[in-house]
Amino acid sequence: MGRPTRSVSGPAVAESEPDAGDHAQNGGMDDHPDPPSLRAPRLRPGDRVRIVAPACPPSREEANRGVELLTSWGLRAELGEHVFDQWGYLAGRDEDRAGDLNAAFRDPGVRAVIAARGGKGTYRIVDDLDTAALRRDPKPVVGFSDITHLHLALWARCRLAALHGPFAKRGDPFTGRASAEALRRALMTTDPVTLHRDPSEATADVSVPGTATGVLMGGSLEAIRTETGAGLPSLRGAILFLEHRRGTGLGEVDRALTQLTRSRALDGVRGVALGQFLGFEHDADDPTLGGWGIGDVLRDRLTALGVPVLGGLPAGHGNNPPTIPLGTRATMDTATGTLTVLSAVV
Repeated sequence: MGRPTRSVSGPAVAESEPDAGDHAQNGGMDDHPDPPSLRAPRLRPGDRVRIVAPACPPSREEANRGVELLTSWGLRAELGEHVFDQWGYLAGRDEDRAGDLNAAFRDPGVRAVIAARGGKGTYRIVDDLDTAALRRDPKPVVGFSDITHLHLALWARCRLAALHGPFAKRGDPFTGRASAEALRRALMTTDPVTLHRDPSEATADVSVPGTATGVLMGGSLEAIRTETGAGLPSLRGAILFLEHRRGTGLGEVDRALTQLTRSRALDGVRGVALGQFLGFEHDADDPTLGGWGIGDVLRDRLTALGVPVLGGLPAGHGNNPPTIPLGTRATMDTATGTLTVLSAVV
């Protein structure tokens, strides 16, 4: 791409941020010490795990598969009171979904909280979470897609390290054996997680060479965009992980990244790790789009940040997703095509 190789390392998200003048002088580098991550104890056989539905309701079959999977690891799985409620397209009223989360956060016997599914609605309840309970008694929270709202809120308010991982299901085409094993290891061991660039992913050829180190944050691009100006924590010093599933087309990605840039939410990021951007495979063949595909939009918007960009990570809304710690220190290297992240549990 003709850009010099960059190496960016240093602290991740700072509790206090430099003003615009400081930012201009240090080129977006944050000189504050790393904020501590609040990491929960790893799970052990016999621990209780609560499945909740912060967004849309699962089917009973899906929930039963989740219980079966967790039980196979020696854990004691249980369901939140309102998991099967339905209020429109949501898993019950806002107060009930938030109540299920808070009940799990406050119960000292519950050692992890796993979302039953995503969809819509988590953004409606993030202001009602009892984060003080998690500060006293941290426990890992697992999910992705709409659950990104939950991860961002918990990091912003109590620095909880979380897991961008699949919804608990067993034998589901989406969550195969390798994906389930990755979730188990992320919950029950302290091993770091390493993702490798997959040349077959749509974002694989999006790259700005270099290395970066910082706390990994992010998830669903749409969720991150929605939280801009509301509950989005500072991304200064972080490695930002982004994934997305197509809605209206290339313009939605362009709008989201432009909004994040114009709002200065991306100021000071140390690197960008791109996961799956699904559903854009044929855009380059559409004559109305001028030959552009998803890689062109991402390249156009992200290279201007002047930080390393690693595309092609096989993580997002595709089948057999990995489990990725969020809120812990990560190292990204475009030469080796790897992103390595420290465990979210201790």
